[in-house]
Formats: sequence, C-alpha cells, structure tokens
Amino acid sequence: MKQAVIVSAARTGLAKSFRGSFNQTHGAAMGGHVVKAAVERAGLEGGAVEDCIIGCGFPEGATGHNIGRQIALRAGLPDSASGMTVNRFCASGLQTIALAAQQITAEGAGPMVAGGVESISMVQPNVKQIQDPWLREHRPEVYMTMIDTADVVADRYGISREAQDAYGLRSQQRIAAAQAGGHFADEIVPMSTTMAVKDKETGEVSTRDVVVDRDECNRPQTTLDGLAALEPVRGPEKFITAGNASQLSDGAAAVVMMEADEASRRGLEPMGAFRGFCVAGCAPDEMGIGPVYAVPRLLERHRLKVEDIDLWELNEAFASQALYCRDTLGIPDEICNVNGGSIAIGHPFGMTGARMVGHILREGSRRGAKLGVVTMCIGGGMGAAGLFEIY
Repeated sequence: MKQAVIVSAARTGLAKSFRGSFNQTHGAAMGGHVVKAAVERAGLEGGAVEDCIIGCGFPEGATGHNIGRQIALRAGLPDSASGMTVNRFCASGLQTIALAAQQITAEGAGPMVAGGVESISMVQPNVKQIQDPWLREHRPEVYMTMIDTADVVADRYGISREAQDAYGLRSQQRIAAAQAGGHFADEIVPMSTTMAVKDKETGEVSTRDVVVDRDECNRPQTTLDGLAALEPVRGPEKFITAGNASQLSDGAAAVVMMEADEASRRGLEPMGAFRGFCVAGCAPDEMGIGPVYAVPRLLERHRLKVEDIDLWELNEAFASQALYCRDTLGIPDEICNVNGGSIAIGHPFGMTGARMVGHILREGSRRGAKLGVVTMCIGGGMGAAGLFEIY
C-alpha cells in the first residue's frame, strides 16, 4: 500500500498584519520563499516537483489569481511544476497536505509541494463581501463574523471570561518558553523584506529594510491582570478580547511530500507520514466547535481513541472554542498545544494548518511521540482534522 511521507518543512516567522514586518510583502514573495527553502531542504531539483498546492483564506484582492501558481514561479520552480490554490479558510493549509497525499497515493504523483499563505495586510482592505439574498434571509448566521461566533460558543457552553483569559495567558507563556528554548528556530527560514512604518504623530509613512527571523506577534510580558483589563470587542456583556483571540497576521509555510518508496530511493529520511484527514460540518453560528465533530470521525475511521494520540495541535482561533473542544474531546492539556498556539503566535488563515503540521512533526520527534493530530475550526461552520505518524 502506498504511503505519502513528508520529507521537509519550512515557514516564515509570523508578523502582525498592517503593523508588522510583512505589511508590504506580497503573498507570492512569502510563499515563494518558503517553497524554495522546503524544496532545497528536501534535496530536490525543482523539476522533480509535480504540483504546488497552496492554501489561502483570502486568495482575492492583492494576491490576484491562483496564488499557488504564482508561488511556484516565485520559488524558481520550472514551468513544468504546476500550481493550485485551495480555500477551506482556516483549514486551507492542512487541506493542501491531504490533497497532495491523495494525489501521491491514489494517482501515483511524484514529489508534491503543499502549504499555505496569507497576506492579510495586503488583501483584507480590498475584500468586499456580497451576500446572497437567499442565504441572508434563511441562513444569515453563515455571514456572522468569527468573533461573534466565538462569543456564541462562550455564552452557549458556559466558557467564562476568566477561563478564556487564563487560556490566553497559557498560550503566551508556552510560546515564550518555546522561543527561549529554540523550538521554532529550525522551522523558520529568515526572510529579508521591506516594511512600511507610520509615524504615530505626523502620519508620515516611511520604509525600513528588515529581516524576519522569528515570530513577532506574541507578547511575553502578558499578565492575567492585563488580560482582564481588556474590553470585549462586542461590548461589556460579551467575552472576546484582543487577549483571548488569535490576531490577524501574515506568513507562509510549505512542506514537500512524496511516496515513501521514492523517498527511500532518494536516500531521504522523512519527518513523518500522512495517515488520514476528514472534515465535518456544524452550525455556522458556533463554527468554533467544528473539531468536536471532525476528530471523532477521523479517529473512528482509523480505529483509534483519543488516548492513542501522543500529541495534539488544536488551532486557537479563540480561547472559547479551543477550551470547549479540548475539554469536550477529553484531550489532556499536557499534550495539547505544548508550545502555545495562534492566540500568541498569530493565525494567517491559509498558512496555519501547514505550520501546525511542520511543528507537530518536529515537536513529536523531540518527544518520541508516534501519532499526532492537527485539528481546527473553520469559518462558516466546519471542522477539520489530520492524522500523522511521527518519525
């Protein structure tokens, strides 16, 4: 039976949207940078790559048409390497890995690149949402913002503001400890770029050359008192604040995959193997609980239980949904997001799934873990989960 393995992974550091180092960097440039690095880390010639599948939550606007193809070209891959863009919003990066694996195992495809990119800085201001009249009348909740759905989850399932803030602090502390321990250093490929800097007093905008060699979004000095002092985005009766939600950020990540026998023939040592992937829908107004439906489906298909999984990456779109999913599924806290998550590090929608896969394989190897699950909620009312064997 054919097996798809991951032989390399690379990512940028994550930068704050609009105010961070990537605020003038096109998605094609970020994506091209990490794809080039991942291919080089795999020891491949560009001509060996059959397809470049890239996830993106907002592929419209500044990124233009088919960002996957643009990234393949920007990475210096030859014209023979195709490119495709995938949008399953917050699970886009994970979805590309599943698609690449399926092409390898079912269609006999050669080496594939999968990954994700998001340039909120350049895209979000240009996005105009036009609502379908029927949906607006019959299913208006599908157009709810994710902040509103996270407030719904907190209220509906009794997730207190105090618990959410404590979770946000935990994420910040774990990210800071992981940074101090160098746990992200081998993931990140430093990137030189130019950022725009706005003078707060005069409003004048200048540019500055920077090197992004670490994640820039987290706040190591965060305290529980500081989090408690933040006002909820939707008003005093609500829950979601800037401290217990993931922030808008920019970044890109990529992996190289191939069939296990081909990796062996090339003398490559895989990081791990793709074992399975599934999605599940849920009510759009509580989209954050999607993993509660996706994870059991994934485990059942592979005759596994929660106790069989050694390491979990559960995307922290919001503390309310991350807490509900973790506790409802019965995931032990000590093996869930062990190095923090998106509340601290940031959540470039299309990129996050690919980042989490690269991280769980590295962290799992450090810990001697054998099986890992990457899971997340998805805007619109869905959940996704991927199963990986860690080498």
